[in-house]
Order: sequence, then structure tokens, then C-alpha cells
Amino acid sequence: MVIELKNVSVYHPDALSGKVKKGGGDLVLSNVTLSVGEGEMVYFIGKVGSGKSSLLKVLYAELPLVEGYGPIAGFDLRQMKRSDIATLRRNIGIVFQDNQLLTDRNVFHNLHYVMQATGWKNEVNMRRKIEQVLELVGLQNKIYKMPFELSGGEQQRLCIARALINNPKIILADEPTGNLDPAATDEVMRLFKRIVNGGCSIVMSTHNLNIIEEYPSRTIRFSKGAVEELDIASILS
Repeated sequence: MVIELKNVSVYHPDALSGKVKKGGGDLVLSNVTLSVGEGEMVYFIGKVGSGKSSLLKVLYAELPLVEGYGPIAGFDLRQMKRSDIATLRRNIGIVFQDNQLLTDRNVFHNLHYVMQATGWKNEVNMRRKIEQVLELVGLQNKIYKMPFELSGGEQQRLCIARALINNPKIILADEPTGNLDPAATDEVMRLFKRIVNGGCSIVMSTHNLNIIEEYPSRTIRFSKGAVEELDIASILS
């Protein structure tokens, strides 16, 4: 399993201290037990404020895990030290709705910057890897374009290329298609399907149920501070 959560509770930071602690701050989710296998696609669905993004933040250590058991990609989130977070994030990929690209650098240097920051040294290997991930996401002919010269869908595919740079076991995607039109959304989902078929797991939060109908997979619903797995086949039939 690349993720195996047991009896996890998720808290928002305490308003006074700004820290997350058991019994302090607002309880968002309780008793979350969830596993994700290798090469598996899992959707998180639920209303705004139901805890989808908060759980994703716990998984990439933006919020600390203070209650429950939570290994991801070989890292124990419960025992995570601040100095371990950078290493964890080199072993997972993260895709945000707003892509968070470096607007003053072209496609190549957006990826090159991440590689330098995560310990790559050999320039030949770096260029080879950049060319490889850009071909995978269909941006091999955009290597020297600036982000503002890319469409919204192309920008998001560049964000996915960035997430793939370090060969992650899992990608965490928070509303990755939320700002995209239907055609660009379909491009991203077809890309995600290829990535999953290649053995990398993806956990994706979404409000777009049409995506699940078009690309059905395991679906976890967040509601009233809890999570439940849906029988998506019976819902869509």
C-alpha cells in the first residue's frame, strides 16, 4: 500500500496558537481509515469544507498528523519531523488547482528549478528527464514557452510534469481540473489514466461528478466529519 490510514483525525490549527494538536483547534475529520494501493486511482468528493483538502494537506505534511496511524510512500506521518518533509515531498507528487508555476521562467526552467531544489546534479540526466516528462504530458514542443504563453490545460499539464520529475509512487491532486474547460479537463484525465496505468497512484479531490462518470474509479465521500467509500458502479448504472 502507498497510503494506509488508520483511525486518523484531522484538525485545523488552533486559532490562538496557530498549531495543530490533538484536542486543539477544530476537528475536521475523525476515525478516517483508508488505504490506497499501487497504481490505483481514488477520488475524494464532498461539499466545500468537508475536509478533502485538509486530508490531502495531512498527506503531504502541510498539516501534521496528531492522531491515528498514517504511512505514505514509506514515510510515517505521525513521526514526521520538520526536516523530513522535504524528503517526503521528493517521493510524492503534488498538483494544485492554481498550478503554482514560476511565472518568470519558461517550461524548461520551471522543471529544472525543481530538480535542482530536490538534489539533481547531472545536467545531462536532468535534460533527459525533462524531455521525458514533457513528452509524457504532450508538451515536448513547448519547452521554451513561458507559462503565460500556455493555455490553462497546458499549464496544468506542466504542473503534472513537475509532479512526475522525481518518479513518485503517488500523486496528490487537489481540484486539478477546477479551473479548466471540458476539453482541457479531458486531456488531464486521459493523462492521469496513463500515469496510473504506469503504476503511479493518484488521489484526486473533485467536485466534478462528470469526471467520475467518464473515468470511473474508487470514490470516497466526505460528509459530516467522516468518510465513506461509495459503490460507484451502482450509482452510475
